[in-house]
Amino acid sequence: MSQENRQVTETIGIERIMELIPHRYPMLLVDQLTEINLGQSAVGIKCVTMNEPFFQGHFPGKPVMPGVLIVEAMAQAAAALVMLSMEDQGEEKLAYFMSIDGAKFRKPVVPGDRLELYIEKERNRGPVWVFKAVGKVDGKKVAEASFTAMIADK
Repeated sequence: MSQENRQVTETIGIERIMELIPHRYPMLLVDQLTEINLGQSAVGIKCVTMNEPFFQGHFPGKPVMPGVLIVEAMAQAAAALVMLSMEDQGEEKLAYFMSIDGAKFRKPVVPGDRLELYIEKERNRGPVWVFKAVGKVDGKKVAEASFTAMIADK
């Protein structure tokens, strides 16, 4: 990974994210990447709105973003970071979940929240990457998890 540890100063928007990862509506759960340190860390942003399809059933009259989708948003931000870090090689790769550990949900994420996804690589060996992630809303921790991903050919 030739760009590892290089800072990216611009925000990566939704158009570029859609070039990096295959997710689309209704499963695309990251809107931006900021504070990018290639091969190491990034902050993903998910702007949560009442228009999210999962709010129809989770829960009627009391909308709460499902915890599993918060972890999915973390993983998508991590996958976008990896693909961005791999430069041209990333176009031929996909990231697949291998494991999720230590997931904790501290506060509900609701419509109107700006969910910040702090992603940090703990280690990688070949195609296997391990990440630690924390979700925050208004500077307060709402979720955390560690997860492992396998980078494989499309």
